[in-house]
Amino acid sequence: MDDPGLDRARHAVALEALRTVNVLSGTAGRVWRELLRAGLAPGRPLRVLDVACGGGDVAVSLARRAARAGLPMEMEGCDRSPVALAHARDLAARRRVGVRFFELDALAGPLPEGYDLVCSSLFLHHLSGAQAVALLSAMAGTAGTLFVQDLRRTRLGWMLAAVTLHTLSRSDVARVDGLRSVAGAFSMEEASVLAVRAGLAGAVVRPCWPQRFTLSWRRG
Repeated sequence: MDDPGLDRARHAVALEALRTVNVLSGTAGRVWRELLRAGLAPGRPLRVLDVACGGGDVAVSLARRAARAGLPMEMEGCDRSPVALAHARDLAARRRVGVRFFELDALAGPLPEGYDLVCSSLFLHHLSGAQAVALLSAMAGTAGTLFVQDLRRTRLGWMLAAVTLHTLSRSDVARVDGLRSVAGAFSMEEASVLAVRAGLAGAVVRPCWPQRFTLSWRRG
């Protein structure tokens, strides 16, 4: 899915497969609960950024939850893929929510500043250790609260990915990427080390269903 030469139609099908996985895994719900736990009340609309947002399903879901709750929020998402961003904008239009999506390679340049919460889901496993440290440090520099979700490198996680993707998805890209992603993911212990190397004092790494972990941090 990271291949810029990937056929647009196959890319779109893979993004839909990822959206299904995120729904079943409760990905957006965990970000929403973290946002509520943070108790953010800046006296203006909350500013939230989803880094490497892919097809935009998490950002759109957060915007819809905020609208239903009457919580003023400016939701944004960034990704380096124009195909993914077009998919995200189409999803936001179909769901009738206002989410700003913009093109940005989070590893190539600085992240924009001034957010209350910055999140990222299922992106860390694509990175080397050094890249992950740089990303976490950059995310912490742009917001008071950071929340990352990713796969855990476990045998059970590999088996779950194999069964789920072959049962629920017709995307050959997602089926291959899913198994490679689990194999390349970090363990919880490695994620904790990454947080320390990124200077995230007090960061908390917890396991979550299904064979994933969350990394949360708030500026003291």
